[in-house]
Amino acid sequence: MPKCAKFTSGHDRMLAIDGLTAGYGPLVVLRDVSLRVDDAEAVAIVGANGAGKTTLVRAICGLIRAKGGRIVKNGADITSQPGHLRPRHGMAALARIALLENRRLFGEFTVRDNLRLAEETGRAQRSGNMQFTWKDICDLFPVILERRDTRVELLSGGQQQMVAIARGLLLQPDLLILDEPSTGLAPKVVRDILLVLRDLRARGMAILLVEQNVSIAVEITGRAYVMALGRIVHEVAGAEWQGFLQDERLTKAYLGSAN
Repeated sequence: MPKCAKFTSGHDRMLAIDGLTAGYGPLVVLRDVSLRVDDAEAVAIVGANGAGKTTLVRAICGLIRAKGGRIVKNGADITSQPGHLRPRHGMAALARIALLENRRLFGEFTVRDNLRLAEETGRAQRSGNMQFTWKDICDLFPVILERRDTRVELLSGGQQQMVAIARGLLLQPDLLILDEPSTGLAPKVVRDILLVLRDLRARGMAILLVEQNVSIAVEITGRAYVMALGRIVHEVAGAEWQGFLQDERLTKAYLGSAN
């Protein structure tokens, strides 16, 4: 594994969302959502399909505009900033939909060329204490070293997902947002990604993990918010979160069924 410095943001509260309301045109999906991700913390957002989890990620990343409330990153109010400026505040996101274009990768380019573009962008817009390099990425994802001269469009879905995560890391974030990264992937690939996320968490990177598979979320995160119908309906922390799957009342109440 790469020998990288610990993350230090200088703010106890990495991400704070207060009273966020958002949606699509006249349709309101999120209603008065408030949550926080503290420095070096891994937090999950769980909920059934249609709960508003992906819409929340899109609002945080600036892909849809907030109709009300605030989004604050490392003390800076970014609510009104367009999406393309938000990575400058140390945010990197991996989209939910398992398609090449939604991973923001260039299919006709090689793995190496895709990651070089991200590395140059990250170097230009960030100067944090934690700097990922090509070597670091290859240590984290050995398959990237093996397939570095392969066009991305020729990779498997799992390999593309790893390249997408690597691309996000080369943007030099201090907050990594992942929207259901396990969707459609083989169990072995999911396990490899979980190992990387554990390593990143151990280094002190803040992680916001949106995941319908609660068993995966429990492995990576220390607490969670449960969403239903566009609202935060429950905050699960500590021992309650670690035992969430064993409590059928919680899983049935908030997820519809036991996961």
